[in-house]
Amino acid sequence: MDAVLLAGGVPTPDDPLYALTQGRPKALLPLAGKPMAQWVVDALDGATTVERIVVVGLPATDVLHARKPMTYIPGAGDLLDNILAGLREVLRLNPASEFTLLASSDIPAVTAEIVDAMAVDATREAMDVVYHVVTRETMEARFPGANRTYLRLRDVAVCGADLNVVRTGIVHGQVAEQVRRIIAARKNPLQEAAIVGWKLLLMVALRRWTLAQVAAEVTRRLHIVGAVHVTPYAEAAMDVDKPHQFEILQRDLAARQHSLAEEPQ
Repeated sequence: MDAVLLAGGVPTPDDPLYALTQGRPKALLPLAGKPMAQWVVDALDGATTVERIVVVGLPATDVLHARKPMTYIPGAGDLLDNILAGLREVLRLNPASEFTLLASSDIPAVTAEIVDAMAVDATREAMDVVYHVVTRETMEARFPGANRTYLRLRDVAVCGADLNVVRTGIVHGQVAEQVRRIIAARKNPLQEAAIVGWKLLLMVALRRWTLAQVAAEVTRRLHIVGAVHVTPYAEAAMDVDKPHQFEILQRDLAARQHSLAEEPQ
């Protein structure tokens, strides 16, 4: 499959990361010796399941390097617009593409092995969307003090991963417009309820439904075949949104480099 790397976004002065980025793209934030996005590119480049990489939101420069074919396209707007632009570019390059891996540029701890494991897991069944989540226990065991935001359900508390798989042709369906409406209504409970349903919002708020029940209701509402998979890889959800998360990953990746340097050649 091909991969879309979502690398747009420049932190503004009111963003917690502005002191670190100083007006430069978040994806190019130096982290343990290389741009943050390069860590993700390295993982995609080393994964046997990925054939080519489409970078959305960065100029075509020599900043990022990969052995595999890598195409740059400009950002198209918000997150959903960038995803759709990436999928359209994948189809332009490979009209026969069946599945596409969506990766954020701010999950630098992912590895090629993690990418392969999650891609294989997501394509075992014919789904339109496979969304990965990480449990609070898994995240806090791997990255203590990460302070992620969790969705608390009846059976589990989870945070969303930034490494997911979609059927490439979904770009031509009605799902995108439905998702856009949900995103636009996220600050208006009445509008949001009209789209996703009062029952879903209430059951989530009261922690009456399990993760499986929420996934079933969301996919039914969107008229898609989809699933939520709990992944054991906290790295896929450990993104850099705040300075303390940057520091955690700085230490983690520096330790990884040190460990690799000490391995026998």
